[in-house]
Amino acid sequence: MAHGDSGGRPSATSPHELAAAAQQLFLEKGFDETSVEDIASAVGVSRRTFFRYFPTKADVLWVESPSELARLRDNLAADDGSAPYEQVLTRSIVAALTYPSEQHEWAYQRAQLVLKVPSVQTHASFRFAEWKDAAAEFAAIRSGSSKTDLFPIAVGHAVLAAMLTAHEYWIGGPGRDLPQALESTFSMLLPGLPTR
Repeated sequence: MAHGDSGGRPSATSPHELAAAAQQLFLEKGFDETSVEDIASAVGVSRRTFFRYFPTKADVLWVESPSELARLRDNLAADDGSAPYEQVLTRSIVAALTYPSEQHEWAYQRAQLVLKVPSVQTHASFRFAEWKDAAAEFAAIRSGSSKTDLFPIAVGHAVLAAMLTAHEYWIGGPGRDLPQALESTFSMLLPGLPTR
């Protein structure tokens, strides 16, 4: 424990544990009504320890975002061009957003907060833009065009629409499967590769 911390146990608390506790509090008390002190207390760390991990309380929702985006980019970079771009993009995004069973509740709670809490949605735009850009870059490569051409732009926006649609469907009722919802919505919304 660093000098000056009182009562925390930072060596035994991961960013993901803090994020999971924060999301639970956001759902129980409300995002705006939950303080950093509430989150730190629930996990048994100091306020100072919380800020070592996250700049703001909203950032806990994106604790896994760098890893998710890295998985997406790695999967897209491994494409050899043999499968239709829609299949590659769909399976890459499904793989990036697939979690072990012990993280299912965390992912479900994050989706609830991102889709239903306006003050959380404000923080989501930057993360959404990263996914849109990754999809547009891939579409540009596969179509032999610039990222600023119509097709890559359309693909980027279609990816966001499909992801939001799938997550909304997933949290809308028990027993729904996110990977299956993602596959279905991508098949509905991704445009076909333009012919030259």
